[in-house]
Amino acid sequence: MKKNNLLDLIRAKNTIFTTKDVALIWNETKIAFVRNKLYRYMKTGKIYPVRKGVYAKDKDYDKEELSTRIFTPSYVSFETVLAKAGVIFQFYGEIFIASYLTRELQIEGQKYSFRKIKDDILTNKIGIETDGTYFKASVERAFLDVLYLNKDYYFDNLANINWVKVKDILPIYDNKRMDQLVSKLEEKDKKELN
Repeated sequence: MKKNNLLDLIRAKNTIFTTKDVALIWNETKIAFVRNKLYRYMKTGKIYPVRKGVYAKDKDYDKEELSTRIFTPSYVSFETVLAKAGVIFQFYGEIFIASYLTRELQIEGQKYSFRKIKDDILTNKIGIETDGTYFKASVERAFLDVLYLNKDYYFDNLANINWVKVKDILPIYDNKRMDQLVSKLEEKDKKELN
């Protein structure tokens, strides 16, 4: 028996749903049926429309979760992760996401910056964490993502970087410039600790 009711969505851990997500939750193959039912829920205020084909349980949705549902595959990374970890001190109000394309979007006053990285790197799960609702780079993966896209980048506090983890993740980038830069930054960090 198929379940296709609002309670299934409310019970789910996610705060954000795409039409495809709902079809999977409801085990429904008819996408038109799912769209129509979501439209009715939206019109009666039972779910919140965020963007075409993207819905939230209510207006208090997780913005980072939304950022990874707009374009997939993707994961939260770069300055968003580094600022929270104290590796950089500059506050950015926008959310930075690793993706297969480069775009900037503004949704309900929140800016989302998608940065393109190679598919081989984007789809590699090393250094990617999840809470079951969306993917996010570890501090070390975000650090390497920033180095991958930037030749010169200033990091305020390298003490929060685990260099063993950095070296475990580094081979997925297959980049000699990054290898050299990581060695220099690790050496700089060790000197500052002494």
